Amino acid sequence: MKKEMAVLAVLLVVFLGMGCMSMQVKAPKDPIKVDVTMRLDVYQHVANDINSIENAVSGKAAPKPEDGMKLNFLMVNAYAEESLSPEVVQAAASRKARYAELSSLEGKGVIGENRSGMVEAKGSGAPADLISAENADRMTIYKALSQKNGAALEDVRKLYAQRLQNDAPSGTPIEVMNASGSYEWKNK
Repeated sequence: MKKEMAVLAVLLVVFLGMGCMSMQVKAPKDPIKVDVTMRLDVYQHVANDINSIENAVSGKAAPKPEDGMKLNFLMVNAYAEESLSPEVVQAAASRKARYAELSSLEGKGVIGENRSGMVEAKGSGAPADLISAENADRMTIYKALSQKNGAALEDVRKLYAQRLQNDAPSGTPIEVMNASGSYEWKNK
């Protein structure tokens, strides 16, 4: 029993001694780096607005009425998730009116879709007035979507450019990033 008490006393002294010990923690020379990878779909509303407007402009399958409010009486079956300004509605209606001519010129390679969501002349016979009017209407839409959704204008333009390039007919010159990271024009 004395032996067990002696072992217990030694263990108690060791544990108490360890409890009184101090440890020094030094900061590392280099800052601690934490890699947190997270995907936030902050532009989901922008994409929804783009889809609603482009579906209305192109006449493609528009969302159902319960998906949002009607844009205006000129654009049958065109809806947006939230109401858009009258300027955007007018710009979309103007784009819809010139859609067939624009698509025809794109398919022939006369005009193309650049990386910023604008139309550019790429061949002879490109009507400057059509390009100017289309780009003005697009900028009206881009600025309104940027303001409405609290998104950077350049980000809205890039998202819109992707949609416009995807929807462009075959033969349309489109500006895309190549393997070296620079942009070049190629036919779709």
